[in-house]
Amino acid sequence: MTLLDLLALDFMQRALVAALLTGLAAPAIGTFIVQRRLALLGDGIGHVAVTGVALGLLTGASPTWTAVVVAVLGAVLIELIRERGHTNGDVALALLFYGGLAGGVLITGIAGQGAATLQAYLFGSLTSISGQDVWVTAALTVVVLVATLGLSPQLFAVASDQDFARVAGLRVRGYNLLIAVLAAVSITVAMRTVGLLLVSALMVVPVATSQQLARSFRTTLLGAMLVGCLASAGGLLLSAALSFRASVAPGPTIVLLALAMFTATWPLGAWLRRRSRLMAPFPEVAATPHRSTEHPHAHGDDCGHPAVPHGDHVDYVHDGHRHAVHGEHYDEH
Repeated sequence: MTLLDLLALDFMQRALVAALLTGLAAPAIGTFIVQRRLALLGDGIGHVAVTGVALGLLTGASPTWTAVVVAVLGAVLIELIRERGHTNGDVALALLFYGGLAGGVLITGIAGQGAATLQAYLFGSLTSISGQDVWVTAALTVVVLVATLGLSPQLFAVASDQDFARVAGLRVRGYNLLIAVLAAVSITVAMRTVGLLLVSALMVVPVATSQQLARSFRTTLLGAMLVGCLASAGGLLLSAALSFRASVAPGPTIVLLALAMFTATWPLGAWLRRRSRLMAPFPEVAATPHRSTEHPHAHGDDCGHPAVPHGDHVDYVHDGHRHAVHGEHYDEH
């Protein structure tokens, strides 16, 4: 079966739309979570959301909506525990995470559902995404994108420096709760494609990949959303292709593809960071002149070494040194 034949299938079209929406929403809120140094927050909320899925299976309600409700309640509780900062707060969070996962497995069993049913929500599934799931995913994605892009200045201020945000008059506690709630919504958006246990990777890895190349927060945010879409769509198609020979869930392929993109961009990011450090303005220090006879060649426009404007002259970067011609010698900087 060719790629076009694969995309002609109804369930693949629904899965691809859901994957693209997930690739937009998860990295969008993940950028602020990474900025707050809470990269594992999504992992914890995902564990709690398992109980919400199980309640949906038990009651006959939509597992997506019950997961949204439970995940939002869990996110608010996690944020309140973290905010209080008790010494045993990490223990309380661990109890919450493990309780959510264990409760989900237990309730799923009581509902008479097998492990295969719950596995579709833990690691994603190609064939279980219905048309209603796509519409719900689209609506939740719009909510996440409108909030994250529309309030990005406020969310960035709170995520970067909470003391500055308070001085600026922002309601820090409210915005922290908003970030946690949006993270919970993003996780439920992603549970059909990436799965609840792997969604945290799609919130973090695209951001880390974008940070390798971007030099501003807005560029990082948009780059992370682009990487998220590429990883989600590519991983989904790869999963579908592999499923002809074995049973492969889309979540692992999406995450592994995102990690491969990070690995590919890391060397380029390291080179760009080193070049940026060399080209950055440097503090004024006492010059240590050396004679031109000690230098292998004279610098100029075609010498091939980076030229850095410095006041009324130009410095050249050469073998880790920055120096400028001054008469018959070079001034080191």
